[in-house]
Amino acid sequence: MDHYVVAGNPVEHSQSPSIHAAFAQQTGQAMDYGRLLVPLGGFADAVRALAEGGAKGCNITVPFKFDAFALAAHRTERATLAQAANVLRFDANGWLADNTDGAGLVADIERNAEVALAGARVLLIGAGGAASGALGPLLAAEPGELVVANRTLDKARALVDRHREAASATLLRAATLEGCGRDFDVVINASASSLQGASVPVSPVVLAPGALALDMMYGPAARLFLDWAIEAGARGRDGLGMLVEQAAAAFELWRGVRPETAPVLAALRARMQAASAAP
Repeated sequence: MDHYVVAGNPVEHSQSPSIHAAFAQQTGQAMDYGRLLVPLGGFADAVRALAEGGAKGCNITVPFKFDAFALAAHRTERATLAQAANVLRFDANGWLADNTDGAGLVADIERNAEVALAGARVLLIGAGGAASGALGPLLAAEPGELVVANRTLDKARALVDRHREAASATLLRAATLEGCGRDFDVVINASASSLQGASVPVSPVVLAPGALALDMMYGPAARLFLDWAIEAGARGRDGLGMLVEQAAAAFELWRGVRPETAPVLAALRARMQAASAAP
């Protein structure tokens, strides 16, 4: 029985164990998957102990995605572009770091939400680890314009500059939260605002009528953003589909088989909705 975990702080909210259990059952893989709460400042020690204990790999959530990238001896191209990793595979010849966040995000937008990114105007809010993982795959989908908006403009510019060569078909620019523009077709919240319970960091004018507004968080953490989007006339979507799609890509990296995501997403969403409705 091969062992995997999701490592982060906080981590108790993660739905990854149930997702990977469903994938393993669907594909006949002998594996188990748990949660690992990692103390702040203790990521390297915790992950080394995990690998030495025989685990085969792990997912990484906030706030350790940059740490995970730094620890790996080998990196995929998309992890290198992001400079952040949400997946580690503990290979005998050196750990492999990957970043499946952006691939999961694009799959959820285009396949599950049925919104075409090609030619669209896209706003990406935030310039941290989540945004770093998303930007490369978003650019590969060839939107007409993509704006990275962040409280600290220099951080947004650094992320944009690193991805400039990947933006051959897209007008790519950095902006402040206040000066990012208006009437975007797709607005993606990759900032920490929802996790922190803070207000949405941009004005509703960023939303074109009927726009897709997606928060990378899910469950109660995404509620404020979804309410904001719906009130402004947009289609609100949480990050549950992205979570399942990025997990499928990680599962394939570990196990060599691609699971079907639609039934797992439907079951997970139904279970979470039932739990939220329970007294």
